[in-house]
Amino acid sequence: MRILVTNDDGIHAPGLDACARIAAALSDDVWVVAPEFDQSGVAHSLSLSDPLRLRQVEERRFAVKGTPTDCVIMAVRHLMFENPPDLVLSGVNRGQNIAEDVSYSGTVAGAIEGTILGIPSIALSQAFGIKSRENPSFVTAETHAPDIVRRLLAEGIPPGIVLNVNFPDRAPDEITGIAATFQGKRDQKLMRIDARRDGRNNPYYWIAFERRIFDTAPGSDLRALDEGRISVTPLRLDMTDEPLMTRLALLFAEK
Repeated sequence: MRILVTNDDGIHAPGLDACARIAAALSDDVWVVAPEFDQSGVAHSLSLSDPLRLRQVEERRFAVKGTPTDCVIMAVRHLMFENPPDLVLSGVNRGQNIAEDVSYSGTVAGAIEGTILGIPSIALSQAFGIKSRENPSFVTAETHAPDIVRRLLAEGIPPGIVLNVNFPDRAPDEITGIAATFQGKRDQKLMRIDARRDGRNNPYYWIAFERRIFDTAPGSDLRALDEGRISVTPLRLDMTDEPLMTRLALLFAEK
């Protein structure tokens, strides 16, 4: 099995090395193609107005001056064109990618691009807490991911489906289980703008998040991580809302 590893935290991120080790536990044919710099939050963006710069770091390890989506396309359509990967692993992200994070995440986007290109793809993310924020550990992801990936591949990943796997901020032996989950929803009042002033008294702003306690829905990715379980969420690329599509078809039907 040939595996492509990518991420959105950049070519030097510890989580990328963790993901490469996870891939190495599954195969001896592992390629790493990741952004030259941190691309967190770029979602599924493409570099269309700037050229892509490719740098070989070592054997089967490359850095691309671009987004995670660029990296997967570069790998599949150029570097590995003659023998494309059988699996894309994107991560291990520094921080969880659950609920609305999925829309912003470059890590999830890397897996989405793999799926678009017809390759089974899995996004891996490691949650961290206040104490572990500065130096998050990827040991939990490294311990549990190989077996989870094997089981997911054995079960089969349908075309058009991305699997989003998140590991809670707990030691490997403190994991309480694995949960098949749906994408949760946070209280959007948590998001705010942090206004500041620079040395010349000019205003600048950060997007910031409040730390509040809110209830999480049973069965959601949010609830799974709260309970110390690994969350596995199948995400569909086809975002069509079929019930509303049917109603709109009736609404606009010719008479």
